[in-house]
Amino acid sequence: DVQLQASGGGLVQAGGSLRLSCAASGFTFDDYAIGWFRQAPGMEREGVSCISNSDGSTYYADSVQGRFHISSDNAKDTVYLRMNSLEPEDTAVYYCALLSQCGASTYFLELYGMGNWGKGTQVTVSS
Repeated sequence: DVQLQASGGGLVQAGGSLRLSCAASGFTFDDYAIGWFRQAPGMEREGVSCISNSDGSTYYADSVQGRFHISSDNAKDTVYLRMNSLEPEDTAVYYCALLSQCGASTYFLELYGMGNWGKGTQVTVSS
């Protein structure tokens, strides 16, 4: 079974950093992409970033461009999201999802999602 386990969230002050991890299992990691999306109360789901595990191509939403960095460790079947210069607007539950590819669109989950994502991890940024 496909499993995606997100971790690394927490409470941080504005301007701080966090690194989220997404541990994947149950599929051939190199053949797919992984995306991070977030859901804040009362807000629409937002595709934040994705990475192709086959060629390393990446995408970032405009809201996080220059602040977040996504990477993958194919030996560990794990994707990381380094979040710097965090803002209160980044507060949300963050989820990682399995994608058929990483496309250059914030709607990558709707376009390429395989229907698999795990429990999210809460990120809270205080002002």
